[in-house]
Amino acid sequence: MRPADPLNRREFLRRAAGAGLGIALAGGLSGLAFDPEGPAGLPREEAKTGLPDFSLPGTAGRLAIARGAERRETLGLALRALGGIESFVRPGDRVLIKVNAAFASPPILSATTHPDLVFELVRLCFAAGAAAVVVTDNPINDPASCFALSGIGPAARRAGAALVLPSEGLFTPVSLAGGSLIRNWPVLTGPLAGVTRLIGVAPVKDHHRSGASMTLKNWYGLLGGRRNLFHQDVHRLIAELAVLVRPTLVVLDGTTAMMTNGPTGGSLSDLRETRTLIAGTDPVAVDACGAELLGKRPEDLPFLGAAERAGAGTVDFRRLAPAEVSA
Repeated sequence: MRPADPLNRREFLRRAAGAGLGIALAGGLSGLAFDPEGPAGLPREEAKTGLPDFSLPGTAGRLAIARGAERRETLGLALRALGGIESFVRPGDRVLIKVNAAFASPPILSATTHPDLVFELVRLCFAAGAAAVVVTDNPINDPASCFALSGIGPAARRAGAALVLPSEGLFTPVSLAGGSLIRNWPVLTGPLAGVTRLIGVAPVKDHHRSGASMTLKNWYGLLGGRRNLFHQDVHRLIAELAVLVRPTLVVLDGTTAMMTNGPTGGSLSDLRETRTLIAGTDPVAVDACGAELLGKRPEDLPFLGAAERAGAGTVDFRRLAPAEVSA
C-alpha cells in the first residue's frame, strides 16, 4: 500500500467542482440548530457528564520532536522515541483517530490533516494489533466533500480504517463538570462507542480568532450545534475541551505550517516549510511546542495558560525533556 498521492491541478479542479454544490447547499452538520433547553413542549434529554478518559497510566509527560520533510518517516521516528506505537495501541484495542477535516481543501494547502499521516497512523495501529480503527470529524463544510477533497477519506479506507461521517443520531448532550460553556451541548459521541484508544491528529495553523489551531483546537470538531456561538470566548472553550477530552496520544503536524490567513488559508504563500512533527501525551505541551513554529509564545495564546491552570497539562514543554530526533 502507498501513502495518499498529492492531488495534481486537474484532479483538484475536477473534485472541487463536484464538491462545490454540496458545500454551498449544506455547510455541514456543525450548523444544525441546537436548543440546549430542548424542543418546546418536549422533555430535555439528560446530558452526560464528561467523556471517558483515554489516557494511559505510565505514559504521562511523554513528548517527542521529530524533524524531517517526509511525514511517514517523522511519525515513525517520533513514535519510536515515545516507546513505539505498541506503548499506546495493544492487541484488541479499538482506536478512534480524530482528524481535522474541517474544510473541503486539498492536502497541498495544509488546512486539514494530511492524508499521508492518516494512512501511516492507521497502518501502524493495525500493525500493533488493533482490532478496529475509526477515523472521524465533524467538518465545517459538507462532511462527504471535506473527507473526499482533503484525501483523508480515501487514505483512511486504503489503510483499512472505517470512516464515520457525522449524522444527527451520533450526537448526545454532554456537560463538563464545572464548565461554563460546555453544558448540555451536543458532542459527537457516537464514534466513541466501544473505543479504547483516542488519538488526535492536527496540522499547525494560524487562526484568526484563537491565534493558533493545533491539537487542542482540533477537539472543537467534536462539537455539534451552533458552535459558532463560542467564537467570542474561544480561549475558554478550548481550555474546557482540554479538560473534557483526555486522549491516548496526540500528533501535531508541522511539516508545513500555515503562518497566515488561518484556519482556511487558500494560498501557498500562507505556508512555510517548518519540517517538524511533534507527538506526545500532554496536548498542552505539544501545542506549546508547536506554537514556536508559528513564531508565538505560550502567552500569545491564552487558551494554553487557561488549559494549564485547569490541570490539562503544562506549557513548559521543555520541562518534559522531549526526545529530539531527525530524519
